[in-house]
Amino acid sequence: MERRYAVLRDMSRARTAEPFGGGVRALELGQPAAPRIDVVELDKRNAQEVARDPEVHALAPVMPTSLIRPVQVEGEVTPESTSTAWGVTAVGADTSTRTGAGVVVSVLDTGIDATHPAFAGVTLVEEDFSGSGTGDQDGHGTHCAGTVLGRDVDGTRIGVATGVGTALIGKVLGDDGSGSSDMLFQGMQWAVQGGAHVISMSLGFDFPGLVRSLTDDGWPTELATSAALESYRANLRMFDALMQMIQAQAAFTAGTLVVAAAGNESRRQEDPDFEIAASLPAAADGVLSTGALARSAGGLTIAPFSNTFPQVSAPGVGITSARAGGGLHDLNGTSMAAPHVAGVAALWWEHVLSSPLPASVNVVTARILAAADTSALAPEVDVADRGVGLVRAP
Repeated sequence: MERRYAVLRDMSRARTAEPFGGGVRALELGQPAAPRIDVVELDKRNAQEVARDPEVHALAPVMPTSLIRPVQVEGEVTPESTSTAWGVTAVGADTSTRTGAGVVVSVLDTGIDATHPAFAGVTLVEEDFSGSGTGDQDGHGTHCAGTVLGRDVDGTRIGVATGVGTALIGKVLGDDGSGSSDMLFQGMQWAVQGGAHVISMSLGFDFPGLVRSLTDDGWPTELATSAALESYRANLRMFDALMQMIQAQAAFTAGTLVVAAAGNESRRQEDPDFEIAASLPAAADGVLSTGALARSAGGLTIAPFSNTFPQVSAPGVGITSARAGGGLHDLNGTSMAAPHVAGVAALWWEHVLSSPLPASVNVVTARILAAADTSALAPEVDVADRGVGLVRAP
């Protein structure tokens, strides 16, 4: 039985034959990794043969992905209305001397409403990997992009990095918010090749969705669950391999920092111990995973839905940003927290690029982690839930 596989090739390992000599010559060592994602139909035997190809870095069965849906939160503390979204203030972007000028940001999501005033003056490079066309029928991607780099709308500041001039908008989720792993991998490849300093992703791998799909196709539940687990494990390794190749490129270019939402599956409002660990892609090696913070009378707390074991945390409840079709609205989720981190990363990229520090993703990541703050957090917040703390702008 054949299945669709995503194949990660390192084209820097490609070998070329001499026209008549019959020999092979490897490309010069010491050159950057060159990732390429192919999607092919393979049975189990052919999959093993492809895996032996020296150009193949990893392969994994294609599995469904979906956006991390915003959630409802009860009892949120809402301060008086201000001209700046509270998340922008919380991360210190409103008082930072940096704006993200000269930094290229990529948002991989449901697309963007390019006509929204929040993106006036921004060069938006759109690419569709979902097959549903550019634009944003869902609104999730527009909201996330607004938090990363949106300009002021009707006198309200919503964006963290308002000086970003170029944004790579990869539509890796369709109009219904669903997609597949190959769309995401191809979107990441495109963003890296496009020179993105930061990639923001507020989506997840849909393990239950794959089980349902297989059982709907007539698979026994046990077999469907086993196959879905195999796919999830393979995609985790695939993601790790892709991240290793992206990190390897940092030796030749500045590199790309990948930020991902931890997920919204925890239910602390029902049971304090109902905590789900960060899921793919946030759980992959080299990805800056992000948990969501909410306001309370005693300080910032972990949002009840936020998955545990993130590396950093950021505002994720009552986040005001751009609404597809015009205007603003509030949403809750780690999907809203990750764009704050991506925006702060853009500010740190500008800071590092303007300083004597080595311009590399490792330096930027180190500065973000070192600057993370815990002073605004409520005393009872568990370190496992908030990571090193609230990200802060330079």
